[in-house]
Amino acid sequence: MFPTSLTNRLIVTAVALVAVISILIAAVATIVMRSYLTNQLDSQVRGALSRGAIIAGGQVLLESRGDPGKGPTTTQGPPPEVRGTGAGSITAIFEGGSGQGQVITSSRNLQFLTMKQLDAINDLTPGKDPITRSVPGLGSYRVAAQSTPTGPVVVQGMPTKDVDGTINTLIWWEVSLAFLGIALAALAGRILVGRQLEPLRKVATTANEVSAMPLSTGAVGTTVRVPTELTSATTEVGQVGEALNKLLEHMEHALDARHESEQQARTFLADASHELRTPLSTIKGYAELSRRTGQSDPAEILAKVESEAGRMSTLVEDMLLLARLDAGRELERHDVDLTRLVVEAVDDARVVDPGHQWSFDVPDDPITVSGDEQRLHQAVTNLLTNASRHTPPRTVVTTRMRTEGDDVVIEVHDNGPGIPADQLPTLFDRFTRGDSSRTRASGGAGLGMSLVEAIMHGHGGTAGVTSSPGDTTFTLRMPRSA
Repeated sequence: MFPTSLTNRLIVTAVALVAVISILIAAVATIVMRSYLTNQLDSQVRGALSRGAIIAGGQVLLESRGDPGKGPTTTQGPPPEVRGTGAGSITAIFEGGSGQGQVITSSRNLQFLTMKQLDAINDLTPGKDPITRSVPGLGSYRVAAQSTPTGPVVVQGMPTKDVDGTINTLIWWEVSLAFLGIALAALAGRILVGRQLEPLRKVATTANEVSAMPLSTGAVGTTVRVPTELTSATTEVGQVGEALNKLLEHMEHALDARHESEQQARTFLADASHELRTPLSTIKGYAELSRRTGQSDPAEILAKVESEAGRMSTLVEDMLLLARLDAGRELERHDVDLTRLVVEAVDDARVVDPGHQWSFDVPDDPITVSGDEQRLHQAVTNLLTNASRHTPPRTVVTTRMRTEGDDVVIEVHDNGPGIPADQLPTLFDRFTRGDSSRTRASGGAGLGMSLVEAIMHGHGGTAGVTSSPGDTTFTLRMPRSA
């Protein structure tokens, strides 16, 4: 029954408000006008009643002709003709349960009231305010009664037809104007509401365009937007438009991130398959070779198989760790002496690669953090191994550690040739290897830097790098309590 569209509901609401206000104004105006006109009519009734009572009280008493010795007796004459009363006015006089009355006709003649008409005004209480009575054959009257000094009661009445006619005319005009106002409100409401809601329709059009876009696969990029002029925060429609734009922006980022994640998963799977295929092919080849008696040294074959199996095992363990960290699996949490950990990692690197110059700069007081000691040691070791593999001999590698507020910062700096600028954005991606021209020996599978970043994220920290020829710094930052 009630309109479902917002436009029609607003129009109906506006028209209903106009109708209610019009009815209230008309009702109040009618009541006030009727009260005012009735009070005026009552004043006229009281004035005529006072004059009629005076006339009736001062009438000359008729002398009885039947018994002169008894003195004068009184008999009530006809009701007085009150001056100043208009056509339709009635005047009656009652005494001893009987009475007589007259009404002024439209031709200003006097006409006696019938018994039914007298009975309609016979029970009035003298001295009370005028009341409304229906007089048979004459209509509605405002009547009042007053006693005279000589005993009779005078009743005066005036018709209410003039008041009723004025009120009826007023009601007719009120109804006509109310209908006109409602019609104008409906017309203006449709125009104004439609114009005000036009921006909302444009916002809905934008939402419909986005819903029709293929978002299930592929990169989304930038979708349509609500026009800038419809995103003002000072209006409700503008707030909706701005919120929709923010939602679309978040949706784009989320879908692009999903697409990127899917691409990374595909790349990761392809790279992992490629990395595992090489050692598996090697193991398979040596296994086939071992079946050929006298073709090769069994010890050499087993050593090669063991080497390739170890390489494959390391790769699988790194991929498993990355998968666990990506899944948000909680790391072990306990107090770790990060100062000792850094010193031990640098000492290990010095033993493994004496061709580089290794040094560290750590505070005298131990720095303790809450984290997984094994993973933190792996992150620092990966950075040191990366410096060893991708810089020439006699390169100076310095590991520094300091605190900044509630964070601990570890920096691994070297004065090697630096990292090419085109490799910096993807340095922490999985299966990313350094430029072969910078390497001294063959590296691993390219998961070292991605593991460093994943371990830092698992501890609520970050990993970054800045590089230029002769100045490369890897920075690890993490809170002291994650």
